[in-house]
Amino acid sequence: MDQITFHHDTVLSDVHMFLPNARHLMTRLNHVGQPVFISKFRILSGVERHDDNSDPRKSVEEEKHDDVREDEERDTDVTKEEAGEEGGGGNVEPSLDKDGDLDVTHRPRRNPVEDSGRDVVCPVILQQSDPGQEEEEESTDNEDDEGFKDIIRIEHTMATPLEDVGKQVWRGAVLLADFILSEPVMFRGATVLELGAGTGITSIVMATIAKTVYCTDVGEDLLSMCKKNVALNRHMMESAGGEVRVRQLDWLQHDLCTDPDAEFSWTEEEVADLYDNTSFIIAADVCYDDDLTDGLFRTLYRLCSHFTHTCTIFISIEKRMNFTLRHMDVSCEAYNHFSLCLSQLQDLVDGRCSFRVEQLPSNFAQFLLYERIEQLELWKVTATPLLRDKDHSHSEVLAS
Repeated sequence: MDQITFHHDTVLSDVHMFLPNARHLMTRLNHVGQPVFISKFRILSGVERHDDNSDPRKSVEEEKHDDVREDEERDTDVTKEEAGEEGGGGNVEPSLDKDGDLDVTHRPRRNPVEDSGRDVVCPVILQQSDPGQEEEEESTDNEDDEGFKDIIRIEHTMATPLEDVGKQVWRGAVLLADFILSEPVMFRGATVLELGAGTGITSIVMATIAKTVYCTDVGEDLLSMCKKNVALNRHMMESAGGEVRVRQLDWLQHDLCTDPDAEFSWTEEEVADLYDNTSFIIAADVCYDDDLTDGLFRTLYRLCSHFTHTCTIFISIEKRMNFTLRHMDVSCEAYNHFSLCLSQLQDLVDGRCSFRVEQLPSNFAQFLLYERIEQLELWKVTATPLLRDKDHSHSEVLAS
């Protein structure tokens, strides 16, 4: 593989396309042969978040560069005006060719390779990386970032088929991370479950405030990447006293994996902790397929209806508009199905649990660099149990 190839079913996150000062450093190939990159996300300081008129996607260095460039352009305009005054008010006859068109003199093109004296370098990936070399590079990178507690390092892929979108970072995950960072009092010391965590960036941010975060998804390759991202950012979580546990949770299954031989299985103690202490459930940009959306809401109902305490759910979503041949118009089918599921959840009456749904404003502080478009939404669901039967064992809960 010597390049990233786009197919008809390939998708690429806007976060990776427009991340300012991006350091998309390819580190290796994963188990299925996809290139794995590493990017750094910096948490903005209070000073950088203060100016509402500045573009949040720009770093301080970029804004300084823009200021310098504006000054240079202003000086150039002044020089041109002065030159025009000296030349009689700028009334200079334009140069025309034989057909009467404006004759524009072009600068001769230069060959950058010849000017630099260097040969063209075309990097080619020959083989998957050596695990020992990965550990050495990871150790070096950790040492480099130890002094920067505001840097989040995330391994991810780019340009994946739809079934592997969890290996990319999406705007909904960053929006939810912003909300978490803007509400530290709410989440401090809590036990949190993330559904469809993907690369784990939102769980990592949550663990800088919360006590325990169960970071869940499906797929060994994805969970391994998520586990590595947790290890890359352990210094941020340990200093805050938080912990991320990467576990498998399949929305299309009715029970949790407790097989001790499986790498990302749950222990009985963790299952008990999940049902007894989870105060918040979060999910970031996970509703893009109707079947998976149905599975998500069934999982939310199954979990919350067996809690003996109130649980608050936060779901971020990006309303993606697509032209469909079926409607011959622009529509948001995935978002519409998500809205339908929200409405059905709120109208559900079964005597076990009640759900209250509300959309939250997205005007909270922006801590990370991305484009917060108007199609990004954050929803809050409050689940209150009506039947508080503590006699059910956790094994019975899993089987139900």
